[in-house]
Amino acid sequence: MQEKKTEPKFYHFTQLQFFSIMIAAVVVWALAFPLIKLGLRDLSFVNLTIMRFLIVCITFSFLIIFKRKWFSKLQKKDIPYIFVLGFSGVTVYHLGLNYGEQYISAGAAILIIATIPIFIVIFATIFLKEKITPLKAFGIIVALIGVIIISIWGKQETIEIERTYAALAVLVSALMGAFYTISGKKLLSRYNGLSLTAYAMFFGSICLIPLVSSSLISEVSQMQPITWFAIIFLGIFSTVLGYAIWYMALEIKNASDISIYLYAIPVISTIVSFILFKDEITIFFLFGGAFVILGLYLVNKKNKKIQ
Repeated sequence: MQEKKTEPKFYHFTQLQFFSIMIAAVVVWALAFPLIKLGLRDLSFVNLTIMRFLIVCITFSFLIIFKRKWFSKLQKKDIPYIFVLGFSGVTVYHLGLNYGEQYISAGAAILIIATIPIFIVIFATIFLKEKITPLKAFGIIVALIGVIIISIWGKQETIEIERTYAALAVLVSALMGAFYTISGKKLLSRYNGLSLTAYAMFFGSICLIPLVSSSLISEVSQMQPITWFAIIFLGIFSTVLGYAIWYMALEIKNASDISIYLYAIPVISTIVSFILFKDEITIFFLFGGAFVILGLYLVNKKNKKIQ
């Protein structure tokens, strides 16, 4: 028998409220990619990850202390599963993304990360035995071609081995993001979205402790105000707010119903990156980006004949 899920009152939204919070999530996620670039000016990719999730843990700690009724009780039997959830969705995902953004543009990173829905479909087919339609299979191929184009020819410069590794690291992050989503589906039957997000963030942050070194103190002591702003925004808005909204939305509607909002992220992120860093937008970048977005559309397109 399925356990009853705790659902706080603030989960009930009007249509306008739901639309508003989803737009908010899209904006803070889109801004995360150029802000990571800003953070990497003063911090290594490891220390940036550690500082971001220090802010996340502090924020969630305050919420749990002062708004305890918002959170479902952590069950001992679920700890190993949530630990794996945190390791994949926090430790590996963010280390890979931050490493990648050292060598590729924020716009390229977001377009590679945007393939997460593609991998969700693949994992659901393999592990959940869900059927994949020919249209979805075609969409997967189209999107992956786009990722290859962006990774290899996305910038007007000689191909460097570091940039290739960086693109692969971000692709691994996309895989981990998909795994995080698939693994969390069953747990959402016992936890509300806010709770599952908080517990996964705590366990994922524990995995970062062995990476703490003396360089963290020296780098943080020399951080500029803009870097502090980037880290605080990444921690509170892009992580706590963005992730919590996404999982609360998944409790209310199907993933296919809210995935359309994700299409706006590459556009916003690329524009902001162009303004902040003058990231070049080449014909190959646009061509690869079009392939990724088309592939995502095909994968998420509903086939009325099948349904």
